[in-house]
Amino acid sequence: ERTPEQQKVVDNIMAGPRGSVRGPFAALMRSPVVADGVQSLGAYLRFKSSIPPALNELAICITARDWTAQYEWYAHARLALQAGLPQAILDAVAEGVEPPNMDADQRLVWTFCTEMHRDRGVSDVTYTAAKARFGEQGIVDLIAVSGYYTLVGMTLNISRVPLPEGVPTPLKPLKPLACR
Repeated sequence: ERTPEQQKVVDNIMAGPRGSVRGPFAALMRSPVVADGVQSLGAYLRFKSSIPPALNELAICITARDWTAQYEWYAHARLALQAGLPQAILDAVAEGVEPPNMDADQRLVWTFCTEMHRDRGVSDVTYTAAKARFGEQGIVDLIAVSGYYTLVGMTLNISRVPLPEGVPTPLKPLKPLACR
């Protein structure tokens, strides 16, 4: 059963690019105002970001790894591959190590997002390089996609959203967590 406010959020999600209510939204629906704001922001960050799709998915996967968010990784590692991110990069991110053979843009996103999660900021060198390549909007989009998927990862983990039946746990625990 849904309240009218919850139904409005469901309708908004169904009318948008996702087309279905899944992932964190069942849990977020307990606060319809939060759920609607989150789904609206997420629709921009996922489908209209100024960051190219493969790089955006790399940022999402780095965040999923930081939170060991299994469902988030499951969903977005597939999307990253579909967007053209090499498997070797995903494998390294999953292991918590610097990926080999990244191109300049991949290295910049990896460095920016890894510094941001680990250090709670980025170096002047990284900021300057990101601004030169992606502009100020791109910097904000990288920060926002990382923050958004931190919220998603926390929601998925705390709500214990399960992986689909038969899907093995994709991320192993890191000791110590490499992104910190």
